[in-house]
Amino acid sequence: MRESFLKRLFAKVNCGICGQKYDASNIKILDQEDGLWVISVYCGSCGTQGLIAAVVQEGNITDIITDLTESEHHLFDDKEAIRVEDVVDMHNFLKEFDGDFDSLFFKE
Repeated sequence: MRESFLKRLFAKVNCGICGQKYDASNIKILDQEDGLWVISVYCGSCGTQGLIAAVVQEGNITDIITDLTESEHHLFDDKEAIRVEDVVDMHNFLKEFDGDFDSLFFKE
C-alpha cells in the first residue's frame, strides 16, 4: 500500500472538531508494520491534531463480514442493491424528521 494512496484517502476525511477536510500536506505517515499504519493528521482550519491507527490489507476480500444469521441473510438475496439516490433521499428525510415515530407509523 503506497503512502500517497493513504494520504489521498484520509484527505477525504472531515475533521471531527470543525468538519473541514484534511489537506494532504497535513497528513503524515508515522509508521507501518504488518498492515497497521499510524497516521498523524492536522487540521489547518481549527488547528486540531489527531492520530489515526488504521489496519489496511491489500488484496481481495473473500469473506463477507456480517452479523446476520444464515436465515436472515437469505431474506436479502433477491433484493435490489441500495443506490446512491436512496442514501441521499434518506439523508434528506432525516434532516427534516422531527422524531415523531407515532405520526410516521400510526396515521389515524
